[in-house]
Amino acid sequence: MRKLIRVDMTEGKIQVEELAPEYAALGGRGLTSGIVAKEVPPLCHPLDPSNKLVVAAGLLAGTTCANSGRLSIGGKSPLTGGIKESNVGGNVAIKLGKLRIAGMVLEGQAPEGKLFYLLVNKDGAQLQPANEFKGLKNYDLASKLQDKYGKKVGIVSIGPAGEMRFSAASIAVTSTNGTPSRHAGRGGMGAVMGSKGLKAIVVDDTEAPGVTYADKEAFKEAAGVFRDALREHPVTKPGGGLAVYGTNVLTSIINEAGAFPTRNFTAGQFEGAAKISGETMHDVIKERGGNPTHSGCSTCIIQCSNEYVDKDKNYVTSALEYETIWANGANCGIDDLDAIAEIDRLCDDYGLDTIETGCAVAVAMHAGVKAFGDAAAAIELIHEIGKGTPLGRILGNGTAVTGQAYGVSHVPVVKRQSLPAYDPRAVKGIGVTYATTTMGADHTAGYAIATNILKVGGFVDPLKPEGQVDLSRNLKIAIAGIDAAGLCVFVAFAALDIPSGLEAIPKMLNGQYGWNLTLDDVMEYGKQIIKTELEFNRAAGFTPSDDRLPEFFSKEPLAPHNVVFDVTDEELDTVLDF
Repeated sequence: MRKLIRVDMTEGKIQVEELAPEYAALGGRGLTSGIVAKEVPPLCHPLDPSNKLVVAAGLLAGTTCANSGRLSIGGKSPLTGGIKESNVGGNVAIKLGKLRIAGMVLEGQAPEGKLFYLLVNKDGAQLQPANEFKGLKNYDLASKLQDKYGKKVGIVSIGPAGEMRFSAASIAVTSTNGTPSRHAGRGGMGAVMGSKGLKAIVVDDTEAPGVTYADKEAFKEAAGVFRDALREHPVTKPGGGLAVYGTNVLTSIINEAGAFPTRNFTAGQFEGAAKISGETMHDVIKERGGNPTHSGCSTCIIQCSNEYVDKDKNYVTSALEYETIWANGANCGIDDLDAIAEIDRLCDDYGLDTIETGCAVAVAMHAGVKAFGDAAAAIELIHEIGKGTPLGRILGNGTAVTGQAYGVSHVPVVKRQSLPAYDPRAVKGIGVTYATTTMGADHTAGYAIATNILKVGGFVDPLKPEGQVDLSRNLKIAIAGIDAAGLCVFVAFAALDIPSGLEAIPKMLNGQYGWNLTLDDVMEYGKQIIKTELEFNRAAGFTPSDDRLPEFFSKEPLAPHNVVFDVTDEELDTVLDF
């Protein structure tokens, strides 16, 4: 039986309990959103004691299923004011699964001036004083905790940005190489963790009991089919685009499509794209002796991560991802890979979402605070955030706050969360997703790029409004189910194109838990997750008017296709009708 750990930060008390009946079949995003919706007052301030931070492994965590190492972190977002699930890889989810821990619920707030970390192992959980770690950045913190508990533990932590409760604060999770380089970036969950007075969670799975299977042979058979589908699909197979060039394979593709947001979403192509492309990055890493392919998440067989090194072959960051390269590269007019890698390392160390931070810097550049293309100035601004200066506090609280502070109307946010690396005018399916997801602008919630651009699961013309609502809706439902299982979003490529790969997901769940799920049941599960999130947001004050893109996307044509976002408001209002 999977367990739930409840930590009362106010009283310093811990309770380990079996999952309540209403939570027993939930995992990952299903569990985080389920607990938040039931236990958090929708109108509470996100940094008040009544908010809760929920950390949950997926339903398949700890098994041998490929790419099942994702972790969900949820609560009420200080950035959006709505429900949030921030998804991250690394080595923690698999350890929780092996310990038979479904999740952890952090409640209340530690007494003023007190800081703690939580140690989780086969014997349960204990709060430990952490005042000695106050103000530490994530790399130093991880090193000290690994010195104490061993290099193989998993660590969930916040840096100075989380302690200062910035709305762009991320939560770091150790990668398979032990570095705090995987981040639950979106939605300011690091600020919620900081408000609890929790600096870190250390997960040690030494002598863990491991997962149990209702029918191990049935699970193994389904897991084999699932693995084979991932190894067969051209995007995810060995030697495929993700395996060779990582997520940054998209820079050339999206730039060519005219959907690569440049200089704060004022253009769709970047003249410096070739200098920061996946192909260039691969060659640079290889020439310097770094690692161009790397598994950043336990059980990953795609190997889309990397280990970037500087000119002197010193490790800088792992991994340098497409979204980070875009947000702090083209979006800021910067075409220097080494500078972008330094920004990524700083964001990981301070504990900042690289997307939100890059977009905030771009808006500041748009306002004339610094010049577009000035990499040194961008790095200086990241340090301002880390030091908590007045300017840093503006930027550290996100893109919307930065736009307000400087009187900029050209602010690319939905529900106050910044847009990711695809311009919705040139990829209209992702625009529908941005506008209508419960999470604020979020590409992974309904990754229409797959069908609009990569032609996975069919093709819907990215430049036309027709078909985009159905595409986004169906992807949202599927991804919610994938998130609940703890699977990587990239498994959707194989699932969309190879029927046996999709059918293997309910079969694996049945083999592990003794259920009798069909594929329709998994889709219904995804719908229920979204409905739960939508109900919370409505109770928090959200209305259909919040499911809109900023006006400039429908007014300002985007070169080179000279297009605007023209999916109507009436159509957007139907996306979540199911």
